[in-house]
Amino acid sequence: MNGIEVSDLTISFGRTIALNHLSLTIKKGSSVALIGRNGAGKSTTLRVLSGVLPPTSGEIFLNGINVVKDPTAARFEVGYCPDVGGLIPRASLWEHLELSATIRGLDPSWRNRAKDLLHSFDLTGAADRITAEYSHGMSRRSAVVLAALHEPAVLLLDEPFDGVDPLGVDATMSVIQEMEAAGSTVVVSTHLLPLAVAACSRALVLARGQITSDGPAADLAGLDGEQVYRTLLS
Repeated sequence: MNGIEVSDLTISFGRTIALNHLSLTIKKGSSVALIGRNGAGKSTTLRVLSGVLPPTSGEIFLNGINVVKDPTAARFEVGYCPDVGGLIPRASLWEHLELSATIRGLDPSWRNRAKDLLHSFDLTGAADRITAEYSHGMSRRSAVVLAALHEPAVLLLDEPFDGVDPLGVDATMSVIQEMEAAGSTVVVSTHLLPLAVAACSRALVLARGQITSDGPAADLAGLDGEQVYRTLLS
């Protein structure tokens, strides 16, 4: 069984088509980068996969669960880092972690994993501060921590590197590698090509709501890869 299966997925907002009959399959234990220009459909794809946004048409399965027919069950398979927001301004990061653990019914060992993640992302000293006080980079790192806490079967990271310092980038890379090695399906949306190539083994290029390229991320590495990428966007 594949981790993610999408068939003929279409998303429209009035006359605007954000995703145009998109189909893809992502195996368990693999990492895929969604790359493309702003407005290509990257964030929309992750919102639909996470169950936040219902599709206009098409089918989506996460670990065999139909996202459209059973969105609640599907959400328990997912750890989702949205591109913006996702944090309660008047709550501390630790309170966010406690809430997530309670909703998901995690056993008490979640606290050890939470502490390890906070340490890796250099957030230990900020965990008891309300998130309204966080910088943009701290908020992005916090969102990745929250997404990865419960070791989800499907990890969706939307622009996790945006405004993040090198330590945060390294910590995010480690989480992606850890989850992939554990058999999770990881999808990373980013417009930063070098980080996409470094983070994932496979790259999907999106343009105007459609996949224009699907292949090894290494094919888009270096100056030659960047030129190929630019051609795919045109």
